[in-house]
Amino acid sequence: MGATAWQEMVVVVFVGIGIVAVGAAEFAYDGFAGAGLALDGMATLTPAGLLQLTNDTIMPKGHAFHPEPVTFRRPAAGAGGAAAAAAMSSFSTTFVFAIVSEFLDLSTSGFAFLVAPSTDLSTAMPNQYLGVFNGTDNGDARNRIFAVEFDTVRNPEFADINNNHVGVDVNSLNSSAAAPAGYYDDATGAFRNLSLISREPMQVWVDYDAATTEITVAMAPARSPRPKRPLLSKRIDLSTVITDTACVGFSSASSIVLVKHYVLGWSFSLDGDAPALDYAKLPKLPRIGPKPQSKGLTIALPVAATVTVLAVVAIGVLLLLRRLRYAELREDWEVEFGPQRFAFKDLYDATGGFKDKWLLGAGGFGTVYKGVLPGPGAEIAVKKVSHHSRQGMKEFVAEVVSIGHLRHRNLVQLLGYCRRKGELLLVYDYMPNGSLDKHLHCREDKPVLSWAQRLHIIRGVAAGLLYMHEDWKQVVIHRDIKASNVLLDGEMNGRLGDFGLARLHDHGDDPQTTRVVGTMGYLAPELVRAGKATARSDVFAFGVFLLEVACGRRPVEEDAGTDTDTDTSDCFVLVDWVLGHWRNGSITSAVDARLGSGYDVVAADLVLRLGLACLHPSPAARPSMRQVTQYLDGSAPLPELPATDMSFTTFAGMGRYQPLFDSWSVRQTTTAAMSVATISDIGLSGGR
Repeated sequence: MGATAWQEMVVVVFVGIGIVAVGAAEFAYDGFAGAGLALDGMATLTPAGLLQLTNDTIMPKGHAFHPEPVTFRRPAAGAGGAAAAAAMSSFSTTFVFAIVSEFLDLSTSGFAFLVAPSTDLSTAMPNQYLGVFNGTDNGDARNRIFAVEFDTVRNPEFADINNNHVGVDVNSLNSSAAAPAGYYDDATGAFRNLSLISREPMQVWVDYDAATTEITVAMAPARSPRPKRPLLSKRIDLSTVITDTACVGFSSASSIVLVKHYVLGWSFSLDGDAPALDYAKLPKLPRIGPKPQSKGLTIALPVAATVTVLAVVAIGVLLLLRRLRYAELREDWEVEFGPQRFAFKDLYDATGGFKDKWLLGAGGFGTVYKGVLPGPGAEIAVKKVSHHSRQGMKEFVAEVVSIGHLRHRNLVQLLGYCRRKGELLLVYDYMPNGSLDKHLHCREDKPVLSWAQRLHIIRGVAAGLLYMHEDWKQVVIHRDIKASNVLLDGEMNGRLGDFGLARLHDHGDDPQTTRVVGTMGYLAPELVRAGKATARSDVFAFGVFLLEVACGRRPVEEDAGTDTDTDTSDCFVLVDWVLGHWRNGSITSAVDARLGSGYDVVAADLVLRLGLACLHPSPAARPSMRQVTQYLDGSAPLPELPATDMSFTTFAGMGRYQPLFDSWSVRQTTTAAMSVATISDIGLSGGR
């Protein structure tokens, strides 16, 4: 049934479903039973009359709009009764909502009230985008969307203030104004915090005064009066944002943690206060948790316990054994770390008890299993490391701290971890397309990566490294950049993984590390000499990575024959080979021959020359990752390489350092196997 009657000056009351409509300027829903809302995605109306925006599906989005558009601009009467120019109307809305997470202290994403040009939000993304925008149009003034978000996750990419906030958004999730969720007590003036994921209903009031262009947002627990002092107040001229006729409603999204977003009641009005909601008519939230124990059962339990004492003892013993089987280890230092902690039992069940059929691979850092989380059904990769592994507690802590806080679309996300006595477990996103080196160095019967795919992966990895080096609050040195540590998701986006060797240090400080870690063929000269990793040594490894991706050959290959211009021994050195082509003026001849003519010559020339620039023997002469990304996207020209007699033949002589490398955790590269010991190489990929 529609919620609005469009005849002028007619008021219709729908008592059965609790909806009041006044023209196109006012409506009220005291519950949504039978309401004709425009729904899409996971949004639905429950039999009890609740508007449920998301359900128990992983990473869904849902939208619900008032069925008829609202005319925000109406011609004003001019002199002599003539119509004047249309003016923006003030508006007011109030609604009662509740967010119900499967965990009391954890949620993913939130929801938003919005005013949009249409109900079509099919291009919007779930998760942090709340079903409103996507990675491309976020911040685009052409969106013409005004929203008030209620977010339960802190997303650094949107400069969120915390993981429990309210924000005013104009065409972007980078809020124009934001505040922690809560309200100001009328009696004392003190701020009272409200947890958005408390599972308790809350009421929100949003008002816009067209005369002063002031937006105010207030909230309070349901059934409480509206606070006199608003939570947020911001002057924004919405006449340039909201279209003449627009749709009003809600958008919501969630991620791997199952969350349900409910709206219990909603009202809206133009040029006047939104109608008050009738709490007596609002539907109740579904019961959460088990039913209360009956009095009869309370009386019967002691009697039954006496009769079945032996059975209880036996059950107790079984439960004790089961508890020991799933026992976990927790220490005080873990409290300050952010990543979600998984129960060992959930990981045990997800991996089928860590059986061999779920094994993805094993190496120097431990074993990796594919898993499917019970309930959500999300695919994960679980890295299981024992204390006998080469990666000990110190490296594990570094990985938890660094990956748990790093959030970027081109970095493999650490979802959480678990600790047991003698075992460490890390839980990652599962990358269905495996590691990049398996696609670069595949068998002849496998499809070859196109040039467009390679360039897209290169730019993605460069963006991830830039975030690690310069855009995060601390500098993160990866120390083991290579093709086998780049994982490919379902859309063939490159994601840099294996941060177990990462070291953190504050911006402006020298990294305090002297232990050489990395893979033969990717080590910068200064790293071999002094054992000191820096951002510029990462740039050096990235340069080798550029050449490997463009040429489709490993950095160092044994028994390569004499088919190169620069190498006449049994060892092929990719850098020297490309450098020889550059000196001969034919650098693009080094591009992977399997591509034939199917590549962009200009882009290939840029990638290969940039690779050589990153490989300069002097760290100071190498570009930063910000410069690298500017060269790749064309916003800055790549300087010409120096005409000096550059040489990188240090790779060919690495053999004499082998005893030193054996004590340094350096992995060798061979024609048969690029690396044999990195977890992301074998653990976060499919088909291994």
